[in-house]
Amino acid sequence: MEITKTYLKDLVYRVNGAAIKVHKTLGPGLLESVYHKCLKHELYLRNISFTSELIVPVNYKGIEIDAELRCDFFVENILPVEIKATDGINPVREAQLLTYMKLLYVPEGLLLNFNTVNLFRDGQRTYVNERYRYLAE
Repeated sequence: MEITKTYLKDLVYRVNGAAIKVHKTLGPGLLESVYHKCLKHELYLRNISFTSELIVPVNYKGIEIDAELRCDFFVENILPVEIKATDGINPVREAQLLTYMKLLYVPEGLLLNFNTVNLFRDGQRTYVNERYRYLAE
């Protein structure tokens, strides 16, 4: 299957829908691990395939290095999703997602912060890299 911008847009929409459902049910103020387990269940209910706690490979000069990087969710083998439950998204969290995107060779990633009143407006950010521009519409 060819990955397109339209496919990714739809996938982000579906994952955001699952996250919004979790957030509307639980509200802000819980530990990240609670949101993680509930989002796993919601993605499963929506038939969205994913890997949870994916160990992100780092290949350095032909050797697999364990850099202890774990992506919260790798959805449909194309979309890394990092979840947080913090007071805000700082540059370190953005760098974390951008690192996963680069090492996984994917064009787009999603960062979700459940510690907000309105997840969609204030708690979700989508990031793209140079690979995104070369995708077909």
